[in-house]
Amino acid sequence: MNRELAELALDIGREAAALLLAGSADVAPVATKTSPHDLVTQRDRESEDLIRRRIEEARPGDQVLGEEQGTVGARSDVKWIVDPLDGTVNYFYGQPAWAVSIGVERAGQPCAGVVVAPALGEEYVAVAGEGSWTIVAGDWRRLAVSGQEQLADSVVGTGFGYVAERRADQGRIVAALLPHLRDIRRVGAAALDLCWVGAGRLDAHYERGLQPWDRAAGSLVAAEAGAIVAGLPGQPAGTELAIAASPAVYPELARRLADLGVLAGP
Repeated sequence: MNRELAELALDIGREAAALLLAGSADVAPVATKTSPHDLVTQRDRESEDLIRRRIEEARPGDQVLGEEQGTVGARSDVKWIVDPLDGTVNYFYGQPAWAVSIGVERAGQPCAGVVVAPALGEEYVAVAGEGSWTIVAGDWRRLAVSGQEQLADSVVGTGFGYVAERRADQGRIVAALLPHLRDIRRVGAAALDLCWVGAGRLDAHYERGLQPWDRAAGSLVAAEAGAIVAGLPGQPAGTELAIAASPAVYPELARRLADLGVLAGP
């Protein structure tokens, strides 16, 4: 069943991504969320509407948690976790790093995840217990993490919130962490950051403030490619902190984040 859910998520994700790509030349902000800089466009809403319709048509009664409309549906054992447009600011500015992200849970456990990034020509699929893949021009390629063993040699992704106080604290942490890394990347779409950990393009990613729809699909892609996905040692990944990293890199990255008081700021 997990594979069938992944195939359905991929079909729906592709349709939503096509809608977004076709509408990318005519996009305007219609609302904001956590701050005046945290945009919502008409395309976010159109994409989520489409995804919800397609899920309801294919699997009536399933729960759907979406970024724009919250949770809808009966309490079944299948739950869809949808980010209809991850990387809205990138999309608004005409930058290609944005994606449709659809994760699926059964009985509270991740079972499938899909991330479709049409402007990059990339698709990512994960099936729990079976692995994860990238699809480029119809070619399925199994993913594996980088295997990097030293944090000092690692390229690490991160992201920033839109509330000034949290951004200031996140900047402090980046400044202190940067001397201990090869480099930092800020892509602006957490779903892609997590997939890129799975693909070995990043050795790790950490971020505070990720909501379930930001990380549901990408975390499974990373984990099925061999990444450790967690918070600080002994803690699960969550809104307070999510880390995805090559297994050898995770312990030192988590330790340094703990030493920097990553959870002590706003």
